[in-house]
This record gives sequence, C-alpha cells and structure tokens, in this order.
Amino acid sequence: MSTIAATAATTTRPSVGSLLLAGAGATVAAAVATAVVAAAGQAIGISTEISGAPIPTSGFATLTVIFSVIGLVIAAALRRLARTPRTTWLRTTVALTVLSFVPDVLADADTSTKVLLMLTHVVAAAIVIPAVGRRLS
Repeated sequence: MSTIAATAATTTRPSVGSLLLAGAGATVAAAVATAVVAAAGQAIGISTEISGAPIPTSGFATLTVIFSVIGLVIAAALRRLARTPRTTWLRTTVALTVLSFVPDVLADADTSTKVLLMLTHVVAAAIVIPAVGRRLS
C-alpha cells in the first residue's frame, strides 16, 4: 500500500517543467495585459512620464517579463525548499506586490500616473500569482 501511495504522491506533484511552462504563459499574458493597461491609460489622458521622461508602452511589458521571470525563479526555489510552497508563494508574492508600490508612490509623477503604475502591478500579479500558485503543491 505504501508503494501505491508514494507513486500517487509523485505523479500528482507538478513538475518544475510544468511550473515553468505555466509561468511562461502567465508571463506573456501579464506582459500583454500591462502594456494594454498602460496604452489605455495613455488613451484617456494619463501621462506615463516620470521625472519628465515617458515610459514607453513596451517598457511596461519588458519590466513585467523581467520581474515575472524573477518570480518564477523564486517559485522554483520554493517548490524545492519550502514546506508549504503554495502558501509561501502566495505570502511572498503578495508582500512583494505591495512593496512594488513604494517606488510608484515616491516617483516624481502625477497622482494619476502613480495610480496607473500601481494598477499595472496589480494586473500582472493577478495573472501570474494564481497561475504559478496552481502549479505548487
């Protein structure tokens, strides 16, 4: 019986490959979504200028990819090292998302720009965090 239970446990645990594949898909979706949110904000008149320099729409997608990949590295490490990887992932990523607001709040930008920046963080997190979390046991 213990062999059957051990086999079932190993077959139900998602592989690191499936974690990375799901994470990559979520990363692409989040990159597109943040670029769309930024473009929509610009279309309704919200500036994306910080200290007088505009952030291009592609910049939102690029930074989303960079930070999502860092998140995938964290997820892979938690999968291996944490006792409860999913719970640890959720707590860590929610805390990091909240911390990501700090530079936005401190930026030399209009209030509407700051809110738009924070919205893009929430959009990316809402896509990537659950997609990766589902792949952690």
